[in-house]
Amino acid sequence: MPVTGEVHDAVLVDGIWIGSWCLLIALSDTGHVIAWQWAARESTAAWEALFDQVPPPEVVVTDGGSGIRSALANTWPDTAVQRCIFHLQMNVTRELTRNPRLKAGRALRALATNLSTITDVDAAIRWRLALEGWWQKFGHLTKERTLYSNGQFGFTHDRLRKAWGILHRATKAGHLFTFLQHGNPRTTSPLEGGINAQIRHLLRHHRGMSIEHRRRAVEWFLLLREVPIDRVHEHPHIPEPTPLQAIEEHPEPELYGTGLDPNEGLWHRSGWIGDH
Repeated sequence: MPVTGEVHDAVLVDGIWIGSWCLLIALSDTGHVIAWQWAARESTAAWEALFDQVPPPEVVVTDGGSGIRSALANTWPDTAVQRCIFHLQMNVTRELTRNPRLKAGRALRALATNLSTITDVDAAIRWRLALEGWWQKFGHLTKERTLYSNGQFGFTHDRLRKAWGILHRATKAGHLFTFLQHGNPRTTSPLEGGINAQIRHLLRHHRGMSIEHRRRAVEWFLLLREVPIDRVHEHPHIPEPTPLQAIEEHPEPELYGTGLDPNEGLWHRSGWIGDH
């Protein structure tokens, strides 16, 4: 896809698996496909290949996939980052489950769930203070170690430690509340629940295609959603067809033609030819 040079306020990025291929997609905050990149997996090189197709936006919204942090530092170093709140909550729930056994786990999951209610700077400040309060009260649990039967030490509450790390790293990097300053989407749902869901719907209703056929079908799907139809009417100039040039008649004798020429012995004849 050629680079258009258009700079977007916010770009949403996400990946979807098509068979054994990973498709990385960039979507504008207005809901139009900007670029896509096929890759063997989500990696720094794959994300850089996608980002190179798009001028650096003001904000990028991402789920924090593998390799994307390094790619952003290399290609869009000045672009603000918004971590997808929904994916972050899912990551915390994956570690703590929906019904944590420990009181510390229940309190930490409640903090993650409350991220969806943040709508202003004051609420964001209160949330960060609450996260710090959790650490002051339960932080010691993330450092406890246990001697296992194999003779090695491990963290006693490893899942609690991982869940805390997810929230702590995103907060420390300043990637949680970017939307309060820039007004960008706080999740990648327009991409995950929009374009990606439609791609899955397309492939689900066209089963039996080879992987190459599926890739071509998905590319056509994305291409048709790349440029909004309204953009056609904004074209500054509608080209007109070039008029046909009149062929000049030359007075020279015709070298080859379709008529009869008596000089070549070609004319209508009549009479009896039996004597010849």
